[in-house]
Amino acid sequence: MVTIGGTGVMVLGALATAVVAALLVTVLRPRLGTASAVSVAGLLWSLVAIALVTLVPTRPDVGIVPAERRSEACSWDYGGPSGAAFEVLGFDQRTLNVLLFVPAGIFLVLAVGRWWSGLVLAPVGLVALAAYSLAIELTQLQLARLDRACDVTDLVDNVLGAGIGFAIGLVLLPVVRPWRSRQRPEQPVAH
Repeated sequence: MVTIGGTGVMVLGALATAVVAALLVTVLRPRLGTASAVSVAGLLWSLVAIALVTLVPTRPDVGIVPAERRSEACSWDYGGPSGAAFEVLGFDQRTLNVLLFVPAGIFLVLAVGRWWSGLVLAPVGLVALAAYSLAIELTQLQLARLDRACDVTDLVDNVLGAGIGFAIGLVLLPVVRPWRSRQRPEQPVAH
């Protein structure tokens, strides 16, 4: 049986996805401009990074999770004990869950901020980020092999992070001005 997991796999996957996102920027830049191209690629990269961090097993040696250890329902214990038990770089799990979704919220606003339809697309996108978080939690519940837990606290923290990122994106929108970043074709100079 082949087992895949651990933070190394998550980091390697995020780096590989970053390379693909950089290539996407070069393809989109002539059509959308730098700000929009980076925002679209950044949004796609952040969605993949979220999937890697939340759906790759934390350890490569998980193997088979016995049926008696499998959760039958999501935990509704808001702020339960798991938040304090897991730390990375001094941040607890709850803070990491919030931070994980902040880039997606920022890139979402900047990616759709180029068009007037962004006034509708941005809030719809925020709801889609919440649905993405819910889908991740339900996937964690159904796939016992991931050895992950479905938890309402994670969902709330993820949506909070997306909302914070959304607000930051709104603040950055007039600074970045994605609607003006597209380069105009050079006009021939009359001699």
